[in-house]
Amino acid sequence: MDPYYLLGSTSPYRAELLARLQLPFSTASPKCDETRLPSEAPDKLASRLAQNKALSLKDEHPNAIIIGSDQVAALDDLVLGKPATFSKARQQLQAMRGKSVVFYTAVSVVDSRSDRVLNAIDKTTATLREISNAEIDRYLKAEHPLDCAGSFMIEKLGISLFEKVESNDPTALIGLPLIKLCQCLRELGSELP
Repeated sequence: MDPYYLLGSTSPYRAELLARLQLPFSTASPKCDETRLPSEAPDKLASRLAQNKALSLKDEHPNAIIIGSDQVAALDDLVLGKPATFSKARQQLQAMRGKSVVFYTAVSVVDSRSDRVLNAIDKTTATLREISNAEIDRYLKAEHPLDCAGSFMIEKLGISLFEKVESNDPTALIGLPLIKLCQCLRELGSELP
């Protein structure tokens, strides 16, 4: 029996990215504690959470290739979460202006038939230009990126906030590193163009 693909995420951004691969898939909400461990590095946190998300669905889906992903944004030693409010989003963008923020986007692929687990991570460095408070407020009112780590959506109007973005995979910053994911899927026998 052929496996089915399961995205362990309720993120519409990740689902939209995975749909680009033209693989039939369904989604499920992972059961994973996302609390950061004491002194856990941002890249280690992203990797651990991506794998835990995928593994949390393994027993319920014994014939699936499960994809888990997580992204952690770091400004120096500060981990930036999803702001949830306009005021926290404003504070994040003010703290980030003129600085580089590193985004670690991890993916974990679990083949529940064989118990194989493949992990990969992409590092993206995004440098904001010196944006004014008025620009920040206009942006936040226009796009409302309150569910995005770092308080912006690079794939939309948020691109106007940046001086440069350095990455090996442009999809990683949106939430799912498709280049790394394709490598993992091919290693598990999936046929991709």
